[in-house]
Amino acid sequence: MHTNRRRSSVILIGTMLFGMFFGAGNLIFPISLGQAAGTGYWPALLGLFVTAVGLPFLGVLAIGLSGTGGVSGLADRVHPWFSRAFTVALYLTIGPLFAIPRTATVPFVVGIEPLVAGGQTSLWLGGFSLVFFSLVCWFSLKPARILDVIGKWLTPIFLAFLFILVIASVVKPMGAFGAPQGEYAAGAFTAGFREGYNTMDALASLAFGIVVIRAVEGLGMREPREVARTTALAGGFAMLLMMLIYGLIAYMGAVSVSSLGMLANGGEVFGAVARHYFGDLGGLLLGLIFVFACLKTSIALITSCSAFFHELFPRLSYRLLAVLLCLISFVIANFGLNNIITYAVPVLLLLYPPAIVLILLALVSPLFGHRRGVYLTAMLFTLAVSLMDGYGELARRLPTLIVPELEALNGFYKAHLPLYSLGLGWLLPAIFGAALGLLIPSRSAAGKRI
Repeated sequence: MHTNRRRSSVILIGTMLFGMFFGAGNLIFPISLGQAAGTGYWPALLGLFVTAVGLPFLGVLAIGLSGTGGVSGLADRVHPWFSRAFTVALYLTIGPLFAIPRTATVPFVVGIEPLVAGGQTSLWLGGFSLVFFSLVCWFSLKPARILDVIGKWLTPIFLAFLFILVIASVVKPMGAFGAPQGEYAAGAFTAGFREGYNTMDALASLAFGIVVIRAVEGLGMREPREVARTTALAGGFAMLLMMLIYGLIAYMGAVSVSSLGMLANGGEVFGAVARHYFGDLGGLLLGLIFVFACLKTSIALITSCSAFFHELFPRLSYRLLAVLLCLISFVIANFGLNNIITYAVPVLLLLYPPAIVLILLALVSPLFGHRRGVYLTAMLFTLAVSLMDGYGELARRLPTLIVPELEALNGFYKAHLPLYSLGLGWLLPAIFGAALGLLIPSRSAAGKRI
């Protein structure tokens, strides 16, 4: 009985975790990857798995095993100032500034905008996002129901609609794989690795980890070892499910090029594939897929962000913050998907490397006794590069923000820093910084020598 109870708990929490992660971005980016990767499908998919599956799993595991009580406590191992700045930036990114508004704009762009006259797009976006965030707010005001709402209802409904379309593409493929395009022709694995950034899941894992732990404890498992084991098993179940769906969606994109040609974004690809197989009914099916995918993810994000800011500002109630974050997300969503993406990508290039380094350090932290010096120096060297990554992408998208001095530093990095042109220039400095931190004596060690 105990074994059956554990198994059912793992499946329920794993399904909830999958539902929290898997939103519209997890649909549109893999199908775009498939189109661009072509015959480079497997290395590109492997790269995507690293950043969109492996890192989120490690993030949840890091929170579960570290015993820090969440991302704030984990980031505090670097420095209290870093903890405050990083966690606020992380929650704003996966929250009201980028990820939550995207949950409304993506289903609108995919399912409704093609049916709306050009001059009425803003009006329809406003109406759709108002209804969408009203539903999100209603569910989010009762966070204790998140396990039932996401795990038992929204995720299974979403998967049922998605697999109708996926099975059709597998049973009757639209064509064969084509030649790799763009950056995928130069390096499919690296291109897939960076594509995984766009899902924001590694950042979200640091926020969702504590939600999973509380869900496990809510099912009656209090002993730390049992909580960690159940969290790891549930996370593994969720990530295996994500890998399966990513592979199928990327395959759907890869075989679509010969019939559809290269399309501008994953939303357009999904729409064209749905219409290819189901005609006008395809549009309805697609709209349902994206609405359910985004609704469940938005609820999870509002819940996590409201809890965090309530902890940061105790005078503001959770309910007030949930309403406020929904309102802010509604306003930003109405600036449109393209504007959200324009500003999101530079921020992701800035935040992802520190998040990756923090996750990896947390997992090996017992090996160096959780010494602050290792965390601090590794993070300083990582930020020295990721700040330039973020600036470089922002300057490329908005040339009016170019700063000559920063351009000179950017050029120096490109010329001398290995892997910088691939977006992995932070890797060797992070390793060097961690090694340097090992040479810094801890306070306890210094005290013993005295």
